[in-house]
Amino acid sequence: MKDLPLIVAVKRHSLEDGPGIRSVAFFKGCLLRCIHCHNPECQDMEVEIAFSARECIGCGECVDACPENAIDLDRPGRIQREKCVRCGACAEVCPGRGLRSVGKHYPVDDLLPILLRDLAYYRHSGGGVTLSGGECTLYPRYLRSLLQGLKGKGVHVAIETSGYFDYQAFENNILPYVDLIYYDLKLADPEAHRKYTGKTNQRIIRNLKRLIRGQGVEIHPRIPLVPGVTATEENLKAILHILSEIGAEDVTLLPYNPMGMEMAEGLGRPKPLLPERFMRPAEEKKIYAVFQALVEESAHLP
Repeated sequence: MKDLPLIVAVKRHSLEDGPGIRSVAFFKGCLLRCIHCHNPECQDMEVEIAFSARECIGCGECVDACPENAIDLDRPGRIQREKCVRCGACAEVCPGRGLRSVGKHYPVDDLLPILLRDLAYYRHSGGGVTLSGGECTLYPRYLRSLLQGLKGKGVHVAIETSGYFDYQAFENNILPYVDLIYYDLKLADPEAHRKYTGKTNQRIIRNLKRLIRGQGVEIHPRIPLVPGVTATEENLKAILHILSEIGAEDVTLLPYNPMGMEMAEGLGRPKPLLPERFMRPAEEKKIYAVFQALVEESAHLP
């Protein structure tokens, strides 16, 4: 893996990615290809060119700038992906955000000051920094250096992970500097997991088991709710069984998020065959009721 990762974005003043007020760095690169991914721009480890039909004014500047003649204004997605070398020349001349490069290299010495800009907010709100993606754990040596800088300033650090990482590299480089891990479990069945994410879940479950039994850091397992995929009674029951066996103390359900569909299309990928809207309140309520009943049922099992 590359030592210097690409960063897609840094979101400041987040209230959704851990306790308090936080800054969230989104790393580019992931070994999974989850059908429901709401950050598809964070999957590929290389720079990508994204197109937005809503923001394109049709000026044609990109056509003249492209050295590979890969731009066609009559094409719905503008870019002939088979010709595109991702040089970014088209995005550089785009007067708006119709075309833009996704991903920028940040040496630790550049990213660290950005994440420390809101140090006063972190201290007064009990917040900190969350590393997300993509899969930030793909870059253990980079994270080690970054995390040492954050912990040197007393910053609370959380990471969001799929759990598909090399445990030894994680334990040596990342774990000593992390306060909180949000750990996603999507599917209990290994082959269903392979079908919908591209990989089986054995490594993910094995890593979670080692983390929880290590008792070294706060772990919050999460289950993304994907209609017809993860949000089924059978899958939720099976995941609860796994969590119970390995000694997890809690789990959070993540509401379904379809926001990645537009970005997937903008990157020239096929739109996943999933609902294009958020779950309605009644649908969420039903799933939560099923899950609560399963939790109560499992609590009474010997």
